[in-house]
Amino acid sequence: MTATTATPADTHPAAPNEPVLLPELSDTGVLTLTLNRPQVFNALSEDLLDALKSALEAAAKDSAVRVVVIRAAGRAFCAGHDLKEMRAQPDRAYYSELFDRCSAMMQMIAAMPQPVIAQVHGIAAAAGCQLVAACDLAVAGDSAVFATNGIDNGLFCSTPSVALSRAVARKHAFEMLFTGDFISAGRAAEIGLVNRTAPDNRLDEATRDLADRIAAQSTVTTRSGKNMFYRQLGLELEDAYDFAARNMACDMMSEDAAEGIDAFLEKRAPVWRDR
Repeated sequence: MTATTATPADTHPAAPNEPVLLPELSDTGVLTLTLNRPQVFNALSEDLLDALKSALEAAAKDSAVRVVVIRAAGRAFCAGHDLKEMRAQPDRAYYSELFDRCSAMMQMIAAMPQPVIAQVHGIAAAAGCQLVAACDLAVAGDSAVFATNGIDNGLFCSTPSVALSRAVARKHAFEMLFTGDFISAGRAAEIGLVNRTAPDNRLDEATRDLADRIAAQSTVTTRSGKNMFYRQLGLELEDAYDFAARNMACDMMSEDAAEGIDAFLEKRAPVWRDR
């Protein structure tokens, strides 16, 4: 299965001297990071990995950023690692360092306080599928397809398997990893790899609606909530409830919690302190 559909705004090729990542911050606090290597289906080169990690690190410290969207220019979201770049340096130490850099960038997504949404069109393969799985949320165009297809090239998608196996049920992840088959956007939604799908020509709109919906919430609450969500996942049930109870008691002391509850009781819209 292949995918060549692109949204109209994404059909132009990037000039050789254009940056590999294009950031744009909206007035609602949504930071859009656009992968900008369309001529190679946004393959994750060393430069692009570093640019993504730097942008995420900067966003994590920026109080003006409430939500991050990762999208891509051209006909595909991301075809995975830049295999041409990798084959040019057949050295184990180089490969170890490269995959460590990629893993650090993927982990940054979970570690940063803001929710991160993948906006997917065309192909998301191998490390590109890993990027989707690593994001907190994902919206896909109807024609998007997903695969962890390294096995077809004699290279098991080991690092993508970490994110994938944490995003979907084990048997679904295993099938994708061991067959290399592409799955449709609809199937990706069924197994939990993406949250929702949208017609290709409304993908930007659907993603922005979700991003703005989250950005309109209390920033104090969303940041505390994301930290709590990921920390409790690694705990045993009793410890998770203990941590969650302490976290919720702490959150109850915030100004936004008091404002939100008062607004509910008074049947009015809340006014968050950071607005």
